[in-house]
Amino acid sequence: MEYLPDCNAKYKDVEYWNTRYETEESFEWFGDFSKFQHLLVQHVGRDENILMLGCGNSALSLDMYQAGYASITNVDYSSVCVESMAERHSDCAGLSWVCMDIRRLAFPDASFDVVMEKGTLDAMLVDEKDPWNISDSSAQLLHQVLSEISRVLKPGGRFVSVTFAQPHFRKRLYARTEYRWSINHYHYGDSFHYFLYVLTKGEELSPEDTALERRLRTEAEAPPTVLTFEEVENEDFLNNIAL
Repeated sequence: MEYLPDCNAKYKDVEYWNTRYETEESFEWFGDFSKFQHLLVQHVGRDENILMLGCGNSALSLDMYQAGYASITNVDYSSVCVESMAERHSDCAGLSWVCMDIRRLAFPDASFDVVMEKGTLDAMLVDEKDPWNISDSSAQLLHQVLSEISRVLKPGGRFVSVTFAQPHFRKRLYARTEYRWSINHYHYGDSFHYFLYVLTKGEELSPEDTALERRLRTEAEAPPTVLTFEEVENEDFLNNIAL
């Protein structure tokens, strides 16, 4: 509990992470690589070019590298994290580390076969109170990130997202035609399920996800409900309601 912030909003603060990474060796969100390796090997080839978003001090990239994944570019917005991880893994030729804001990825279009994130998007949503209706600011933030992910993926490339968010919450964010990907999801874990989403660039949304996008767009464009009250002469009108 040493690194637990005094409020969830701190998880979105780079200074919190810089301070934490100065002393913390490693931390895993949602279990280590072994917990979902059986799913990942079905969707990510060992010779593919991988971008890891919000890498933090997780051992995920090293574990994948040791399992044969030969090219992983790791980005994080904490310079402390990036410098530490680069030094720690200087002997791993296939691992690179870059300080970068994932809302503005400094890579050309169609640069990667796979983009991965484990818990990074969850950290961006930690101070949301209602997962059914996230704030406009968080929705815009996620849209920036997802648009960048889609941009840097090659045709046929996959965005792999590891999260605790159930499909009825997370697909509301992923199901947008403009991202030009399909959505599939899997789960792992025993007493508590985590989810692994695979979004394939160049494939269409399923009819179910297309309908979800259409419904959400209609709800967003609908005018707000205005409540009106009629005047009554008898203030004792509640007594006249038949229950």
